[in-house]
Amino acid sequence: MSTAFTETATTTHKPPIRRAWWKEAVVYQIYPRSFMDANGDGIGDLRGIISKLDYLKLLGVDVLWLNPIYDSPNDDMGYDIRNYYKIMDEFGTMDDFDELLREVHARGMKLVMDLVANHTSDEHAWFVESRSSRDNPYRDWYIWRDGKPDGREPNNWLSYFSGSAWAYDERTGQYYLHLFSRRQPDLNWENPKVREAIFEMMRFWLDKGIDGFRMDVINAIAKAEGLPDAPAKPGQRYAWGGQYFLNQPKVHEYLREMHDKVLRHYDIMTVGETGGVTTRDALLFAGEDRQELNMVFQFEHMDIDATDGDKWRPRPWKLTELKAIMTRWQNELYGKAWNSLYWTNHDQPRALSRFGNDGPYRVESAKMLATVLHMMQGTPYIFQGEEIGMTNCPFDSIDDYRDVEIHNLWRDRVLQGGQDPAEVLRVIQLKGRDNARTPMQWDDSPNAGFTTGTPWIKVNPNYREINVKQALADPNSIFHYYRRLLELRKQHPIVVYGKYHLLLPEHEEIWAYTRTLEDERWLVVANFFGGTPVFELPPDVVCSGGELMLANYAVDEALDEAPRRFQLRPYECRVYRLR
Repeated sequence: MSTAFTETATTTHKPPIRRAWWKEAVVYQIYPRSFMDANGDGIGDLRGIISKLDYLKLLGVDVLWLNPIYDSPNDDMGYDIRNYYKIMDEFGTMDDFDELLREVHARGMKLVMDLVANHTSDEHAWFVESRSSRDNPYRDWYIWRDGKPDGREPNNWLSYFSGSAWAYDERTGQYYLHLFSRRQPDLNWENPKVREAIFEMMRFWLDKGIDGFRMDVINAIAKAEGLPDAPAKPGQRYAWGGQYFLNQPKVHEYLREMHDKVLRHYDIMTVGETGGVTTRDALLFAGEDRQELNMVFQFEHMDIDATDGDKWRPRPWKLTELKAIMTRWQNELYGKAWNSLYWTNHDQPRALSRFGNDGPYRVESAKMLATVLHMMQGTPYIFQGEEIGMTNCPFDSIDDYRDVEIHNLWRDRVLQGGQDPAEVLRVIQLKGRDNARTPMQWDDSPNAGFTTGTPWIKVNPNYREINVKQALADPNSIFHYYRRLLELRKQHPIVVYGKYHLLLPEHEEIWAYTRTLEDERWLVVANFFGGTPVFELPPDVVCSGGELMLANYAVDEALDEAPRRFQLRPYECRVYRLR
C-alpha cells in the first residue's frame, strides 16, 4: 500500500536540472479544421489561425502544435497524407503557412508540426507506385505479404480502427498492412530509402523554421520480424497485436538515426505519441542522454475508464487509480526524462465531461483540472477550447459523426454485428473522438463565430453560453484563470522543475501533492468531486505558514495561517507556497 511521502522543514531537492525552452513552455494544440474558418467554406484554415494569434498570445502559451495540415484526401482527417510538401487545399497555401510561421515567431511563440511517418495515404505517389506491380522499385516501401494458404490475411492483427489490419490488393494478389484505416498503408521502415525520404521531408520543414515535431504513433514504425500472429481467444478471428508492433527494439535504432541525421542539427522540441508505453519505455524514448526524443505522450491515464484497454467498453474510474498512475510517471521520470502533461487531445473526449463536471460546476471543475495538471512537473498541453471549458457535444445520431473510427465501429457492431444501436451510440457519445473536434466556440453568433458558412461538423449547441467572447469579458472566467496559472509557471521555476510528492494517496476525493525545489515548497490541494471533504495536512509535513498563490474559490483564511486543515467546496482547488 502507498504511503504519504515524509517531508521535514529541511528537506531539499537539488536534481540534475538541465534547463531547456521546451521544458518551460506551455503548448496549445490546434485542430485546424475546427479552429477558425476565414473564407466561409465551413472548414478551419491557416488564415483563420493567423487571425487568432493575438488571442493565443494573450492566453500566455508559448508553442502552437498543429494537427496535420498536409495535402490529404481526409479519410482520417489529415493523418492520411498524400503529399508531405503541399498544404491541404481546404487549409490554404504554402504562402499562407509561411505567413503563419512569421506571425507566430513575431509574437515570440513557436510552431510545432505533426509528423506522420508510420503510414501515408493510399493516394500518396509512393503507394500508387508500390501497388502498381510486384517488381516496382517502390514495392518494398510498404509492407506487402502473401495471404495464408487458406487465403486469409498474413496474420490476425486487429486494426486500431476495427477489423483486420490487412487489405487485399486485387491487382497484385497480395495484402498490405494498415494499422489504421485501409487507406493508410504502413511504411516499411526496414527500407533505408524510406527512412531517408522521411528525414529529407523533416529537413524541408525544419529549414523553413518550424520549431519541432509531434510524432504520430512513432513507437509503431518498427514491426517484429516475421509479423507473427497475436494470441487470440477461441473463435476470435482477429486479435490485438500491439506486442509485435509497439515499442519494438528496432524503433530505438530508427530514432537514434533520425536524431543523428536530422534532429540534433536544430534547436527544436520533439514529442512522440507512444501508446502502450510504460515508464521504463519512456526512459528509452526520452531519457536525457538517449539522443532520441525530448518527451513522449503516455496513455495510461487515458485508459483509466476503459475495460481491458478497450475504450468502447467504459467503466467507472477511481481517483486513487488516477493519482497512482500520474504519480508513478512523476517520480520515475524525475531527473531522468521529461513528462508531457495533458487531459485531452484530438483523439479523446473532452476532459471536462470525462473527469470534471460539465453541469453546475463546469467553471470550478475546469479550473481544478487545469490546476492539478499544470502544477505537476513536465510540459503541459492545452487542447483548443479547454481554456474556456468546452464540453462533449450531444450528437443526436450516427449521421452527425465524421470520424472514420466511429463509422467503422458502427459498421462492425451495429450493421454487421447486430448490437443495440442505442447502446453503441451511448458509448460513442461518451468516448468518441469527434467530441474534441467540434468547432471552437468564439462567440454567441451563428455557428459560434467559427464560420459564416455551413460547418463541416456540428457545433455544440451550448456555444451561446460557452464562448471566448464571454470568457474574455468575465474576469473570473476559466480563460483568465488559465492566464494566471501560466503566469505562475513563468515566474516560479519550482512549477517547472520542482520534485513532486503525493500526499493522502488513499483518499478517494482529494488529490494533494507538494512540489519542492531546494528550500522552497508548494502545496497543491484539489477536490475532484462534488462533495465537501476536509483536507488535513499530514503531520510529517512541517510548515509554519502558507501564502495562497492560486484558488478557484474565494478563500477567507488569513494568508499567514498554516494551511493545515480546511474544508473543500465542490471541485475546489488551492495552491500554497509553504513556509
